[in-house]
Amino acid sequence: MFEILHDHLALFLVGAWPNGPLGGVANTLVLAALGLVASFPLAIAIGMAQVSPWRWLRTGAGAWTRLVRGIPLLLIIFWAYFAVPLLVGAEVSAFTTAVCAIIVYESAFLAQIVRAGLESLPRGQMESARSNGLSWLQSMRYVQLPQALANMLPSIVNQSVSIIKATSLAYVIGVPELTYSAAQVNTITLTRPLQTFLVLAAFYFVLCFAISRFAGWLERRVARHRIGLA
Repeated sequence: MFEILHDHLALFLVGAWPNGPLGGVANTLVLAALGLVASFPLAIAIGMAQVSPWRWLRTGAGAWTRLVRGIPLLLIIFWAYFAVPLLVGAEVSAFTTAVCAIIVYESAFLAQIVRAGLESLPRGQMESARSNGLSWLQSMRYVQLPQALANMLPSIVNQSVSIIKATSLAYVIGVPELTYSAAQVNTITLTRPLQTFLVLAAFYFVLCFAISRFAGWLERRVARHRIGLA
């Protein structure tokens, strides 16, 4: 393991960069960050729709989240790989395809976090905002969402662990992320697949463990803030 790390650490960390495309851990983090940031506005809209007073909107948002959460991400990646170029009428890179698939997939899971965050707030706040002349959307924007977002932060950070692991599936369409780099190292070494993929597992463990610890710290900080405001 240590010999593989010594000989191929740069390939695991940044792929072929700077002589080729960015890959490895760096590209995994970029892919996960783009997926999280881009899917969050969509998740807010879907989460709000699930608690809206309009039944047709609640039904549609609920059906969307159940559908997407019930489909494997790998299948969504394959659909995006063939469908996105048809929709835009042009060639689309494997990286862009993977980001689109992750956005669709993660929006459904993040929407459930948003919904739970909104439903955890006292009902009296919405009723008070409406009685003061605010519309439902205004009440959501100025009263409900700011409070709910603070409560959601630890769960959102925790969800990024799932996104990190989900990026490994982008390997199947040739995105040079961490798993792709491990496959390259395995091709170079030929006789040490066990050690190579143990190194890969160690990288994923370190990334996910660090994010989980940060989420735990953030949750404790939010809890202390609530106590301070009480």
